[in-house]
Amino acid sequence: MSQTILQPVVALLAWSMVMWAWLYATRIPAIAKAKVAMEPSMTTADLNQHLPASVRWKADNYNHLMEQPTLFYAVALTLALLDQGHGVNTWIAWGYVALRVVHSLVQALTNVILVRFLVFMVSSLALLALVLHAALAVF
Repeated sequence: MSQTILQPVVALLAWSMVMWAWLYATRIPAIAKAKVAMEPSMTTADLNQHLPASVRWKADNYNHLMEQPTLFYAVALTLALLDQGHGVNTWIAWGYVALRVVHSLVQALTNVILVRFLVFMVSSLALLALVLHAALAVF
């Protein structure tokens, strides 16, 4: 089994934990500062009305890291199990991870939508390449 592709998998998992910590490091003080009464019936939309956009961006990005990257995890593990998780596939996987980190930083710090979208699209192309490589190996 080619295990080098597991390095970018673990790196993206670790980055997700960084974003998780960052979101709480900014959200909890913002909730306290706004004196938000945390009621059981409160929705995320209710809470977001009390928080600055720059605080919400971190949570939004953490949620994004729970979406498309799940496909990355699946394809990377598939490639590893097929003994295809080396060479160009590992480089593409690292590229995907680097682009997701850039996407996180853009969203969490400035949230310039056009830049964020372009980074997302390029990362999606990297993911597509991994999926195509996995499909070629399986079929």
